[in-house]
Amino acid sequence: MEHSGKMKKKILFICTHNSARSQMAEGYMRAKYGDRYEVSSGGTEPGRVNPMAIAVMKEIGIDMSGHRSKLIDEFYGKGIETVVTVCDSAQRTCPFFPGAKEEIHQGFTDPSAFTGTAEEILDGFRRVRDEIIRWIDTTFGNRLA
Repeated sequence: MEHSGKMKKKILFICTHNSARSQMAEGYMRAKYGDRYEVSSGGTEPGRVNPMAIAVMKEIGIDMSGHRSKLIDEFYGKGIETVVTVCDSAQRTCPFFPGAKEEIHQGFTDPSAFTGTAEEILDGFRRVRDEIIRWIDTTFGNRLA
């Protein structure tokens, strides 16, 4: 929990089902910036972690096989400082999380909605994964937690 003498900043990634985008964001952020941030993800209608999200993260060396979809209620009163909503704003409104000091909205296409062959869908998941990674690196890479 300690980082240069202070507590890690708590960040929560949210999308409706907590199955792909918020899970990939959590997995990457924890792997790359876990020394500075305590990272979680949740949703308002949690389902299950999408196997394709797990597969494309494994390709870059991040194991999400132990992740589960969580209801955002689990994080109420837990000192979450930054909430990042990753829903595609064109679809429906992102869940609201009370009490955070900072709210960031960055919409990403829902890869679970992709159609086509298994390989085409997997390519779509890779595209969204890479967009999420670029955005996290740009947004949090130079930030002091």
